[in-house]
Amino acid sequence: MIKIDYPNIKPKIKNENEKEFIFCVIRKRWYIITPEEWVRQNFLLFLIHTLNYPASLIAVEKQIAIGELKKRFDIVVYKNSAPFLIIECKEINVQLSENTITQVLHYNKTIQAMYIIITNGVTCVAYKKNGISFQEILQLPQF
Repeated sequence: MIKIDYPNIKPKIKNENEKEFIFCVIRKRWYIITPEEWVRQNFLLFLIHTLNYPASLIAVEKQIAIGELKKRFDIVVYKNSAPFLIIECKEINVQLSENTITQVLHYNKTIQAMYIIITNGVTCVAYKKNGISFQEILQLPQF
């Protein structure tokens, strides 16, 4: 497991019509706070402000085709115009399991990123492509 050192910067939150919203720094829009969206927005701030990943090279919740199915990935970071890493975010109370890994591996068949990261906001696991398989790594990749 990898420790996530969140920055002091917190996501912007607002209340409107008795609903709570969180601002996405990548999509530049307000979204209703769900447990998964909370993890996604905090992890984005970690990528940008702790790991210094350029915000301009991060995509959030874009649709991809997996066979005939249409799915949405959580976060993809690009480097040299190619997918560098894919991140799957889960709610804080969701265990990171084989099912989660299988889900992101399916997404990566289309995306072809070098790194796979899975987080529930508390714990984080990462894998690096090693030939045709993935090997667990103990540190998130530098950009």
